[in-house]
Amino acid sequence: MLWSLSPRNGLAENVEKTENNDKTVSAPPYRIKTIVIDAGHGGKDGATRGVLATEKELALQVALKLGAAIQGEMPDVKVVYTRTTDVFVPLYERIAVANNVKADLFISIHCNDMPKNYRGRSSTKGTETFVSGFGRLDEQDIAIRENASILLEKDYKENYGGYDPNDPESIIIFSLMKNAFRDQSIRLASLMQDEYVKTGRINRGVKEKSLAVLARAGMPAVLTEIGFVCNREEEEYMVSDYGQNEIVSCLLKAIQAYKKQVEL
Repeated sequence: MLWSLSPRNGLAENVEKTENNDKTVSAPPYRIKTIVIDAGHGGKDGATRGVLATEKELALQVALKLGAAIQGEMPDVKVVYTRTTDVFVPLYERIAVANNVKADLFISIHCNDMPKNYRGRSSTKGTETFVSGFGRLDEQDIAIRENASILLEKDYKENYGGYDPNDPESIIIFSLMKNAFRDQSIRLASLMQDEYVKTGRINRGVKEKSLAVLARAGMPAVLTEIGFVCNREEEEYMVSDYGQNEIVSCLLKAIQAYKKQVEL
């Protein structure tokens, strides 16, 4: 049997040879057919907020607009949502949705937050996109905040192997869940950040964090922070139709560019 690398997952799966060694059979060309869009938080998991809106509201609004844009511009791609209303969905169920439908991409949408000043605001701004990986223990503030949703799940210790999202050291559990799609995830995340920058957004980079929602992904998966809800300027931008449409345009262009690169 002869093997070559698939552009989707880097695994050997492309060319098979018969026992008689006289004929090769090529697998169908790889195509991105299904994208799962995850609106972060929701329901009882929705404490992060600015003055005008909550993170869970903004994430859902952008997620639904992104899904509609993909369906309008990429009719050959199926869109699946982890939630379409203000409901709580456990982190492990979110990625299970993607794994069960054999998604080709998983995109989780969030708003960032930082400690606020005495006026309840922050000057921190910009976008950043995360992939599953292991960061230094002193750089796990975002991982702890995003993974804290686990505590709202009834059987979280059973679902996550005893993981405590309040303990930075236990984040290593998720770092041990090797993401076979690291390179592809970084490629997609980088394209997203490039598109954000083109519109004038501050680039906070592509980073690896031990995020529960990405740890068990069976496909390239990213979590993108579309702006800081604690920053008045960015919150107003994310609440506006103009801002949301621009964010969606950035994400759509990145997905289209990624699709073009991997569909050889």
